[in-house]
Amino acid sequence: MLYKKKWPLFLFLVPGLLFLLIFLYIPFVENIKNSFYDMASVVAMPGQEFKFIGFDNYKRLLTDPDVRSALVNTLKMMVLTVIFEVGIAFVLAVMVSQVKKLQQLFRTVYFFPVVISATAIGLLFKLFYNYNGGMLNQILEHFGQEPVLWLGPDLAFIMICIPTLWSYIGFYFVILLTGLADIPDDIYEAASIDGCSKFKQVFYITLPSLKPVFFTSVTLAVTGALKVFDLPWVLAPNGAPQGLTHFLGTYMYQTAYGLNNYDYASTQALLIVVLGVVVSKGVGALTADKEEKAELKAKKAREKAAKTMKKEAA
Repeated sequence: MLYKKKWPLFLFLVPGLLFLLIFLYIPFVENIKNSFYDMASVVAMPGQEFKFIGFDNYKRLLTDPDVRSALVNTLKMMVLTVIFEVGIAFVLAVMVSQVKKLQQLFRTVYFFPVVISATAIGLLFKLFYNYNGGMLNQILEHFGQEPVLWLGPDLAFIMICIPTLWSYIGFYFVILLTGLADIPDDIYEAASIDGCSKFKQVFYITLPSLKPVFFTSVTLAVTGALKVFDLPWVLAPNGAPQGLTHFLGTYMYQTAYGLNNYDYASTQALLIVVLGVVVSKGVGALTADKEEKAELKAKKAREKAAKTMKKEAA
């Protein structure tokens, strides 16, 4: 047994548990309670009582077109994070894993956007997208083209997605590159001897061996899409234009602090939590068995490669 005495463990665990209880679970329960009342402010003033309205906020949630639009945008972002964030990160990780001398440099360069504040990235891209004097329109005008309203109704969602996705590619790149480093080089060497091309090595060795890490990255990307807030808010405050670029987080913020409708914002917050739990459980259920099979398959591949190398050495 690693720890004979249990009380030191509780000594360290209890403060963390209390912290979560006070700052997460109790406010969450309070948030559920607030969704059933008509709240004009966050805290009731002396002598003020909030009116109980039952499920009115939940009925409104089901019929609110802005919530529907924000939900669709959030679901789109989930799909895009898997395709572009994890997908591009995987391609970059595979290519960089082939470079030994400059690998640390590439790791630093690709991870750098992750450490930059999302607000700073939003302001930077806002300068790119400006209609008057923005960098993109200056380039177009240089070639004799008309300036484009990059944050207009037709392009705003795409233009917001670009920096949002770009800023986190490096995060999944580092995770996948670390996973690639755990795959023994002997397997690739044995495959090369057998005449297996680089593409086939990626398809038959890299992907099966990397599946557990890959599925973890997908889970993080999908759940992370629910938390998208600061960068879209900087680029398009209040879901501009016309509320078309709202995500669940930005619409909840506008409802609470822009419209002072705290009870309805509490209902939206509950929707985000429920959606996050459902999505994470769904992704986990889809990948759980596959992860176990992937680990078993990777183990068998390593054992087979080791036997092949021993036979060749003999």
